[in-house]
Amino acid sequence: MEKDPQKEKAADSPVELDEKDRAILRLLQDNAKITVREIAAKIHLSTTPVHERIRRLEETGVIRQYATLLDHSKVRKGLLAICYVSLKEHNKKSGAKFIKTMQEMPEVLECYIIAGEFDFMLKVAVESMDAYYDFHVNKLGQVENIGHVQSTFVMGVVKQSHQLIH
Repeated sequence: MEKDPQKEKAADSPVELDEKDRAILRLLQDNAKITVREIAAKIHLSTTPVHERIRRLEETGVIRQYATLLDHSKVRKGLLAICYVSLKEHNKKSGAKFIKTMQEMPEVLECYIIAGEFDFMLKVAVESMDAYYDFHVNKLGQVENIGHVQSTFVMGVVKQSHQLIH
């Protein structure tokens, strides 16, 4: 199936949001389990327009997914690491292969393409330093085309937010 370049461009374009849309998004960011009826009462609309707005926000990609945020330390993922990775070769094929590999590694929670000394920044969650060593040597270390990896370990979380609309 070929991608439609116009749809792809539209999917990446910002979406115009009015104050009611922003209010809905603030409420959903705070609690994704809130009901349409509760949202409607809080923003002074009836349920039908609220439902239609949420559907539009989902269809336009403003709302990508609904998620439950877990406390990493309570699910035996107490060690968080930030890994900076540089690749040996910088071409489309090798970059795409690295990205696909990162998407398949459950330890990698987030992967960003970055500018500067390194090419990628990974957020990794594992159970312990031993588990990180295993990940680093037996998984990440086995990935083709990696030039250099620098790991930084998270000692504490000061702020962690997923709220984009304030």
